[in-house]
Amino acid sequence: MSILTIHSETDFDPYKRFSDYREIAAKLDEIGVLFQRWGASQPLLNDADQEAILAAYADPVARLKQKYGFQSADVISIDPDHPQREALRQKFLAEHTHSDFEVRFFIGGRGLFYLHPGQQVYIVLCQAGDLISVPAGTPHWFDMGERPILKAIRLFTTPEGWVAEYTGRDIATRFPRLEEYVELCG
Repeated sequence: MSILTIHSETDFDPYKRFSDYREIAAKLDEIGVLFQRWGASQPLLNDADQEAILAAYADPVARLKQKYGFQSADVISIDPDHPQREALRQKFLAEHTHSDFEVRFFIGGRGLFYLHPGQQVYIVLCQAGDLISVPAGTPHWFDMGERPILKAIRLFTTPEGWVAEYTGRDIATRFPRLEEYVELCG
């Protein structure tokens, strides 16, 4: 189940919690974040490769490419045995921005996006079927967990792909990581 909680930037508690898809989408739309649910056009095997995955989601990917000018799409897959899982996790855990959208469609697994517009922190637990698009310039960070299971389509407008501009703020240290969040809010 997808979850959205909204917090003060200074403290995790108290917070507002939403688990209804429509409410989550509406609340995120207020801060310019797109949140949608997608379905595959054909059944996918658990070990489906990038080509099969992109073919199964060709229509919604094409719509986003046309609407926002995305030039490429790929699939990232990280599991508990991934040799770079801890290095990748650390790279995403510090607050940062991008000069481009950050778009992820979760095919499998889960991940936790922390969005920091203004003086609030929006925490979004994304699951399989969820698409989230974080606008350029929005401070945020992401946690895939200590033992990640994550498979997602990524879309990019630039050939460089994912390029972070770190803010240098320590705000990410004041909020629970994925496993603790699920225990508290799930």
